[in-house]
Amino acid sequence: MTQFGLYLTTLQRLLNIREQRGAGYLVLIDPDKWQQNKLVELASQANEAGADALLIGGSLLLSSSFDNLVGLVKKQVDIPVIIFPGSPTQVSQYADAIFFLSLISGRNPTYLIEEQVKAAPVIKALGVEPISVGYMLIESGRITSAEFMSNTRPIPRDKLDIAKATALAAEYLGMDMVYLEAGSGAHNSVPDEMVGAIQDYIERPVIVGGGIKKPEEAQAKVESGAAFVVTGNILEKEHNFTLLKEFADAIHR
Repeated sequence: MTQFGLYLTTLQRLLNIREQRGAGYLVLIDPDKWQQNKLVELASQANEAGADALLIGGSLLLSSSFDNLVGLVKKQVDIPVIIFPGSPTQVSQYADAIFFLSLISGRNPTYLIEEQVKAAPVIKALGVEPISVGYMLIESGRITSAEFMSNTRPIPRDKLDIAKATALAAEYLGMDMVYLEAGSGAHNSVPDEMVGAIQDYIERPVIVGGGIKKPEEAQAKVESGAAFVVTGNILEKEHNFTLLKEFADAIHR
C-alpha cells in the first residue's frame, strides 16, 4: 500500500489504524483449531466484517502445511496477514509481517532470545517484515497453553507495578509494541485496570488478547487504553462468524 507515493510497512498501517479508528481489531487464527476450508472462510469473513488484520499461529503446530495455509489466507483478504508464532517453524513467505515476540514476562532464556536467534535468519531470507513485540503473559485463572509450553510463570493480575515496569523495559529495549496475553481459553481476560495503567505508563501501543468473550468486554479494553484487541478462542468455540462484526463494531466504537 502506498501513501503519497511512499510504501507503508505493516507496522505503519497498524499505527494508522489506531490513529484513525481509535483502536484496531485483530483476529487470531490457530491452524490446529480449524479445518482448512473453515480457516479460509473465517479469514474471508473477518476481512468483510471489519477486522483490521489477521494473526496466524499457535502454541503448537500439528499441521505440516503452515506455509500453504498462510498463502491461501493471503489470497482471500486485503488486510494484513501477520504471523503470531509459537516457534521458529511458524514462518511463511506469504505473510505481510511477523510478530517478533520476546516473552519478557518470563525468565526462560529460550523464549527471551534463543528461539529468536533461530528464526531471525529465516525471516530475513524470506523478506518478511518483523514487528518487535514484548510479549507478557498475565495470570488468567488457569494454566494456558502459552504458559505451559514456555515453562514460565505469568505476571499476577494484581501486580500492576511489575506489569508496568516490564512493559517499560520493552519500550526502552526498542520494541514496537507490547502484547498483554491472558492466554487461549483463559478464564479471565487481562484486567482493565492493568491495561490502563500500562498504556498510561508507556508510549508504545498495547495489544490485549485472551479470554475476551463478549464485544462489550472488548470495548472495555479499548476504553481502558488498549490500542488493539485480539479475539480467537471465542470464535473457535462458537463457530459464529456474526460475532466478528459485533467485535469489530465494539472495538472501533
